[in-house]
Amino acid sequence: MTERRLISVDADLGDTVTVPTVPTASTASTASTASTASTASTAATAAIASVAPVADRESDTALWNSLRRYTQARIGLGRAGSALPTRHRLELQAAHAAARDAVHSPFDPDVVASALTGVPTIRVRSAAPDRLTYLQRPDLGRRLHDVDRAHLPRDGWDVVFVVADGLSSRAVHEHAAAVVRATTQRLPSDWRVAPVVLAEQARVALGDDIAHALGAGMAVVLIGERPGMSAADSLGAYLTYGPRPGRTTDADRNCLSNIRPPLGLSHTAAATKLATLMRRARDLGRTGVSLKDEPTPTLPQP
Repeated sequence: MTERRLISVDADLGDTVTVPTVPTASTASTASTASTASTASTAATAAIASVAPVADRESDTALWNSLRRYTQARIGLGRAGSALPTRHRLELQAAHAAARDAVHSPFDPDVVASALTGVPTIRVRSAAPDRLTYLQRPDLGRRLHDVDRAHLPRDGWDVVFVVADGLSSRAVHEHAAAVVRATTQRLPSDWRVAPVVLAEQARVALGDDIAHALGAGMAVVLIGERPGMSAADSLGAYLTYGPRPGRTTDADRNCLSNIRPPLGLSHTAAATKLATLMRRARDLGRTGVSLKDEPTPTLPQP
């Protein structure tokens, strides 16, 4: 059996693949096949060279490299034949695996509690009994477990911070405690802050149920955001004034997303923005579409 060595077009790896050739019945047929393959290969090489001269390809590479400094998006990856280059394909598979791990990795409240030493915490669960149910039944993740509801101390709290696993426990483990500490340090000293609630199998709306049970006027839910192919550790912060279980909608909330230093919003920047929104929400008596990140400009008086 004869062998033919094919050189991969993936210039990043320069792989060489040995492909066994099926024996042919006729020498003339083999020669004809080789001649046809050689002609096709020459034509393909000429076509590629005519479409993308070497100088142009080098210029394109420099352009994409300069643009990649400003984004984590996968841009200008090139191609190997009709597919992605092997290196980028493997990176994509690794990112997908990291996203799946973030969703399925269990939330460990002890990690957050230990990072909040000196801050009182309470642990609760949603009505979803396990991770599979949580993923299949989003509605259960929005309801507080009946047993845990009785453990929440009802009082006239101004705000409650709810640390929820959401869809990325990794994000919560790495960022939530730092954001809670930095935000509370920026609040007025006369605000009554409830014990931090650590919630398992939780959706954003679980904060409404928790705040209502505590008698808190405002809820801040710090939750692991849905992992993407460029970030599996992104934390979101959802602010709701006067939360009402089953009646509060997404339009009634303000959200800060992509809290994940150093590539996203820093803990300090997130805390500063969040504390500002909380003070303005208390003054206005509302959050959501009625509360803007920046003060509304006033028109000059005639």
